[in-house]
Amino acid sequence: MQTPQARPLDDAQRRLQAVLNNASVSIFLMDDRQRCVYMNRAAEKLTGWSLDEVMALDRPLHDIIHHTYPDGRPFPLHECAIDRAFPEYNQTQGEEVFVHRDGHFYPVGFTASPIRDEESQTIGTIIEVRDISEEKRAQERQRLLVNELNHRVKNTLATVQSIAWQSFKSSDASTFERFSGRLTTLSRAHNVLTETAWARAPLRVIADAVAAEIAPERVVVNGPDLDIHPKAAVSLSMAMHELGVNALAHGALSRPEGEVTLAWTAAPADEGRTALVLEWTEHGGPRVAEPTCKGFGLRLIERQVAMEFGGTARVEFRPEGLHCRIEMLLPQLPDPVVLDPAPGAAHG
Repeated sequence: MQTPQARPLDDAQRRLQAVLNNASVSIFLMDDRQRCVYMNRAAEKLTGWSLDEVMALDRPLHDIIHHTYPDGRPFPLHECAIDRAFPEYNQTQGEEVFVHRDGHFYPVGFTASPIRDEESQTIGTIIEVRDISEEKRAQERQRLLVNELNHRVKNTLATVQSIAWQSFKSSDASTFERFSGRLTTLSRAHNVLTETAWARAPLRVIADAVAAEIAPERVVVNGPDLDIHPKAAVSLSMAMHELGVNALAHGALSRPEGEVTLAWTAAPADEGRTALVLEWTEHGGPRVAEPTCKGFGLRLIERQVAMEFGGTARVEFRPEGLHCRIEMLLPQLPDPVVLDPAPGAAHG
């Protein structure tokens, strides 16, 4: 006959069992020998093994559902990121690839946390796992679509370049070179954005690419790591390209001793946006005077920043060198999308 104290405990255990078996996420409990002592129904469905079968094998859970890499190599327990939660006493999260009872591999996302007793001694591990096969398939589909889009855009840009060559071949060659340079800059920005599924682009990568194109030894890039919206990435790529071409033709980079400093700062703004201040400063070049009219490139910078972002782009023709200050509110970034995860990076 049960004592009055035992009945509430049994009721609590039944309620907990009902909750765990109703959960859509897979739950595993392992003891201090890495043997599985509990798995809910979702875990049995996920792995193809029942709890009784797993316990009867009396082996570490890793050796039952995570014993082989997708390329066929044996996967030793000491290399398993999930099982590291026990000896390191820390929660670990990530992605792994499990082996189903029927032999097929499937990717999972996991969280593994150590279980401690009343004296804070680690006595086991609880693992929460979910199948992410559909997410991976969706990422692969999106990767293929983005690559196809980028391929078509590049073909279009190449066609435009060919048309431009035919149109400009009877005129000044420098006209075509300027036009071709703008197309190349646009194509390079597209390449950077393709790597992130057109979700964001690192401003430093954009800036370094422009510096490398113009004069890598004489353009000093300085600014915090910052991911920017695709629209801003394209616009700023074009703006920096125009400033660089102008510096090579008329400004600091037209002299061997001339240099350019390209720097930016960023601060949080309302509605999850970022206030960006980007400055292009030339020094060591010829003495600068205010031109009677600005060229197309400088007018493009001022108009594009104002029209697309409600910002300002002020170009000053200081005697010691041209200075451009761009102030703008960057659009809020979309949620990140990972398109090319490393295969077989998950272990458990």
